[in-house]
Amino acid sequence: MGLSSYILGIKGEDEACNFLKKQQFSILERNFHSKFGEIDIIALKDNILHFIEVKFTQNDYNIYERIDHKKYQKIIKTIEFYFIKTRKNNDFQIDLICVKNNVIEFIENITF
Repeated sequence: MGLSSYILGIKGEDEACNFLKKQQFSILERNFHSKFGEIDIIALKDNILHFIEVKFTQNDYNIYERIDHKKYQKIIKTIEFYFIKTRKNNDFQIDLICVKNNVIEFIENITF
């Protein structure tokens, strides 16, 4: 990943956080790392933890194709690590925010 891609990714995450705050989410963490992977945003709403993957693009390809089964499994392992580390036991779901051409699409409770 080049510097410009990294900066655009940060911009996309900033836009996603602003969107979530307007939807009454509390942002708990950004870029939570483990040896298994990373969660872009961890947010809380109505006592449900939302582990949110953010995808940002300025291209025309299908942004949903950037999450596959392998990526999803890394997210699951990272969530398990988060629960061990924080000792939280909230219900949770995995969400996807796509930022494309300044349009935000929020897809809740994704599964594979």
